Amino acid sequence: MSYLSKTDPEIADIIERERLRQQNGLELIASENLVSRAVLEAMGSIMTNKYAEGYPGKRYYGGCEFYDMAENLARDRLKKLFGAEHANVQPHSGTQANMAVYFAFMNLGDTLMSMKLTQGGHLSHGSPVSFTGKFYKVAQYGLDPKTETLDYGVVEEMAKKEKPKMLICGASAYPRTIDFKAFQEIADGVGAYCMADIAHIAGLCATGVHPNSVNVANFTTTTTHKTLRGPRGGAIMCSSEYAQAIDKAVFPGMQGGPLMHTITAKAVCFEEALRPSFREYNQQIVKNAKVLAETLMDNGLRLVSGGTDNHLMLLDLTAQGITGLEAENALGKAGITVNKNTIPNETKSPFITSGLRVGTPAVTSRGMKEAEMRQIGTWIAMVVKDISNEAAIKTVHTNVTAMASRFTLHPE
Repeated sequence: MSYLSKTDPEIADIIERERLRQQNGLELIASENLVSRAVLEAMGSIMTNKYAEGYPGKRYYGGCEFYDMAENLARDRLKKLFGAEHANVQPHSGTQANMAVYFAFMNLGDTLMSMKLTQGGHLSHGSPVSFTGKFYKVAQYGLDPKTETLDYGVVEEMAKKEKPKMLICGASAYPRTIDFKAFQEIADGVGAYCMADIAHIAGLCATGVHPNSVNVANFTTTTTHKTLRGPRGGAIMCSSEYAQAIDKAVFPGMQGGPLMHTITAKAVCFEEALRPSFREYNQQIVKNAKVLAETLMDNGLRLVSGGTDNHLMLLDLTAQGITGLEAENALGKAGITVNKNTIPNETKSPFITSGLRVGTPAVTSRGMKEAEMRQIGTWIAMVVKDISNEAAIKTVHTNVTAMASRFTLHPE
């Protein structure tokens, strides 16, 4: 940042302050991760200088030969990683990946069926504040009120009643394994398409730590950050049967010029994910999540569904008499970054919430393991059980900073 420090010291200072926040704290937001130095270099490269509208071999601008090479590498590596027949790496985000699938195979007013936002779903799955809730008729399934897990029989009955054009599975706050085969069978039974949004668990799916939706569901969408540990962006995978429709929906259907520096960084990320060490990393994510969950429960905190199978867990703070927002703020003072989150049968606003979402991808990227998770879980419990205790928060903050100083920000 030496050049930026001279030319724009205000921005350079902001970036440095953010670097210190990340270095000195613990990032436990389930949808965030830390990229490698290689991904950072690709993202900040001269690949940002060029327009490359279209696809490799069919660009609307000259001078794209090296951009074609980079995008082809990204596509080929992603296909190899998941065993996909076709991949599109141009979506700018997971929401835009979802949008492309909808635009390719649904008409305005068609019915899509998905998990309720308050019970673990995502905005782009049919929320009334999203384009999905405005463009389509939406039917939403929830979780079993006793087990707080998916009940596939209930989903099937709703699908028979609603007859959706698109059945969506995948979530942004569901701590249990998702049976993609069951969802595809339900979709087949009612003549619907099935789209699996694996944005959160893509790294787990790619490495066999969670079942893979590719070649099971009709379409798989994902982000490239989170458990894939790449740049912020989206991707779509499908069979060759749907390839042309998907590609047309992305460009020219909903996007213009692709972000080629990001696509280049995606290619780097996918190469890293093909290494044996990446499977070990994702296995450690799940091990860490289980230990963190057990520690929280051992300290008297309730987790939605009683634990986790993946990288995240949901704390229900009802018994503590505090809101998710209050807990998020208190933990932030202690150097632990989490996010407030709705829980099943939520009674509070999404801006307040009764719960917290906690995830292990970023701390695992730093090399932290089970021993650190036990300590972190104990610190979280100390804070949320007494959020007004400023002395305890200060003590935790000191301990967090000391722990964080022992671990790098850049996974190799």
